Amino acid sequence: MLISGRVQGVFFRDACRRAASTERVTGWVTNRRDGQVEACFEGDAEAVARLVAWCRQGPPGAHVTGVEVVDEAPRGGRGFVVR
Repeated sequence: MLISGRVQGVFFRDACRRAASTERVTGWVTNRRDGQVEACFEGDAEAVARLVAWCRQGPPGAHVTGVEVVDEAPRGGRGFVVR
């Protein structure tokens, strides 16, 4: 998924990692050069849906203006990585 708005410099990636850990979702999150945050989640469908909903709000200090979600085939990843 791609998250836009004021999402860099507000601890979005670390907060996302903590939320993913709580939901037991695997994947990764990274800052993009264009100012967006990109993330990939894998796990229980309801847990992933809760994490996607969290991304629409983000952590305190973030101002999310857009979220683009693209479904992909699972890859069987382990853990959650901040890139």
